[in-house]
This record gives sequence, structure tokens and C-alpha cells, in this order.
Amino acid sequence: MEWIIVFILGAMIGSFLNVLILRTPIDQSVSFPASHCMSCETPLRAWHNVPILSWLFLRGKCAFCGVKISIQYPIVEALSGLIFICAAWKFGITYQAFAIAMVFALLMALSLIDFRYKMVPDSINLSALTFAIFSVSTFPDFLTHFTNALLFAGGFTLLRFYLSYAIKKEAMGEADIMIAATMGAVLGIKLALVAVFLSAVLALPAILLTRTEDEESQQLPFIPFLAIATWIVLMFDTQVGLYLEALYG
Repeated sequence: MEWIIVFILGAMIGSFLNVLILRTPIDQSVSFPASHCMSCETPLRAWHNVPILSWLFLRGKCAFCGVKISIQYPIVEALSGLIFICAAWKFGITYQAFAIAMVFALLMALSLIDFRYKMVPDSINLSALTFAIFSVSTFPDFLTHFTNALLFAGGFTLLRFYLSYAIKKEAMGEADIMIAATMGAVLGIKLALVAVFLSAVLALPAILLTRTEDEESQQLPFIPFLAIATWIVLMFDTQVGLYLEALYG
């Protein structure tokens, strides 16, 4: 029963994330106006906002005008629920699990915004970083997370300057530096470095596929790959740590 409650909580968070994904990039309030159809603008009833189930019962169409509702809504809600389930499985049903789940739910929202709009809202990015730093139970752990966030952000900043100078164009954005800080806080320095390498490996096929496209199409959003890599390394942190120990001693 408790796992069902965890999933429902995650799906409810995912429902709110859909609002963030839709409204934040166009500077709309996430509170007002209330949820409404984006086509006919009719306010939705409470039963139209039940995560996942409402979309299924309505067969993916608005109850008022019949316009199709994007499948993004139930997918984000379901993925958010799964993120919460996995975090609870990894860390137990604790505050730390909730904070870690919030980090990755927000990173998922950032990934979709980055993919769709080629932008990364600071409000969501900073929220993810804040949850990452405070996903602790003791003050020494807080200091460790905070220190790792600063160190990894500093390392990315230096890398940004060197790469930008070498290629004579902006290599990374400020948003990537905040993502790096989040990675450092969640994983620690060693595992965060592994996540950066893994993200590059994951992004390589997409980079190769966009080589023949025009310059605008080649602006591949990298945050989704950083987020996925960070999640994989966190879920398998013990195995990755043992591999690093065997490799480097």
C-alpha cells in the first residue's frame, strides 16, 4: 500500500511538472489562471486533473471541444511516479528519498523544456540544485553536498572558459554549470565525473545523427543526457564505485 501512495505522490508532482513545462518558458504564472484547455480555454473540472487516469478516461481528448491532449501529460506523470518509487526503493521512504526524487523530477522537466524550447528556466534549475544540496539528514552531510556542488560547478566554469576560448564560441551555458552543481551535490565528485563521461557516450549517437542537419538543428540539448546519466550512476552507485576501486585501486 505504501508503494502505491509513493507512486500517487510522484504522479501528482508530475501533474504539476506539466504545468511548469507548459507555462514557465512563456513566463506565465503556474497558479493563475486555473487549469484549462489550451484550445477552447474552458476551465477543467477536478476529475479532469486526476494524474494519468483522466487522460485515459477522456481517451486523450478535451472533454469540451474534443481536441487531442498531448500524450506528454500521462507520460510525465507516470515517469514522475516511477522516479519516486525508485528513490524510495533506493533510500527508503525517507525525506532523503523525497528530496532526491524531486531533484530528478525537476531535471526531467528541465530536459523536456530544453528539448522543446532550447532554454533552461533558472527557477526550475535552482530548485533542483536546492533539493540536491538539502537531500541530507545531518549538518556534516549538508556541508559535503554544498562543497561538492561548489567544486563541480567551479570545474565546469573553468572548462567552459577554456573550451570557449579554444573554439572561439560559447561552449556551455550558465544553466549547464548549475546542472553540474546539482550532479556534484547528488553524486559526489568521483561519481559525477563518471556521469559526465556517460552523458557524453549517451549523446554521441544523437550528435552523429544531427551532423548533416542545419546549424540550428545541430544545437543538441545536453541536459537530458546529463540527467539520464546522473540517474543511472545514482541507481548503480555501489557497482560503479566498486568498478572504480578495482580499476584505480
